[in-house]
Amino acid sequence: MKKIIAMIVMAAAFAGCTRIDTGEVGLRVNWDKTVEQSERVAGSINQTFVGDIITFPIREINAEVKDLQPQTSENVTMADFDLTVVYNLNPSSVSDLYINKSRSFHGVNEKGETLLMQSYVQLVAKNAVYKVVRKYEALKMNDNRAAIEAEILATIKETLDAEKLGGSILVSQVLVKNAVPPRSIAESANNLVRAQNELKQAAVEVQKAEQESKRIAALNANAGAINYMQAQAQLKIAEGISEGKVQTVVIPYDFKGMVNVGK
Repeated sequence: MKKIIAMIVMAAAFAGCTRIDTGEVGLRVNWDKTVEQSERVAGSINQTFVGDIITFPIREINAEVKDLQPQTSENVTMADFDLTVVYNLNPSSVSDLYINKSRSFHGVNEKGETLLMQSYVQLVAKNAVYKVVRKYEALKMNDNRAAIEAEILATIKETLDAEKLGGSILVSQVLVKNAVPPRSIAESANNLVRAQNELKQAAVEVQKAEQESKRIAALNANAGAINYMQAQAQLKIAEGISEGKVQTVVIPYDFKGMVNVGK
């Protein structure tokens, strides 16, 4: 009977407890709604008979930044610019971030968990995008994507350090997903390529015409060569007639020679 009672007590005890999972940090909320400043680390088991435990993901948190329209170095407004910022949280900073920072700085995931400083990171990332993209041309944005990602990452870290948050929010990666120039710029680029191709084709045709013109000029300048070619042609015809290989001869209108038409 004592064993049964002990098992019931243990089951009830565990039913009133919560375990902090890997990649999370917990904070205790007391019955009077105050939040304790000491963090509950992963693996710890905490009673929830009195008060509650709230948990926060701290690893590989994504801050999506979408539908930005930054200006480029040519004062062109991009049609679309999207990126993802990946960051981690220092476990020992969780209570400070949750208790002392504005609730508007945080986000919420699909599970209803609070994502500490997600909205703040999104805001910092937006400002970094507007600053960095300004250095690049619209049509060269995708060719320089790796450099842009590195500059945005560095700019975000500089801002966090300036706000004394560099040790609490650890940004690990910036991924540019879309960098779409305005349609007018893309069409202009296509028209330019088309015009360049047409110019190259025209240049080839001009070169061919020039070569043909030079050939004709050379022939006209050498009348003896033309007479020689005509004599050679007449000789070939005469040889063909002599050998009986030619039955028909076209006579020019100003022909002044003699023709033997046979019997």
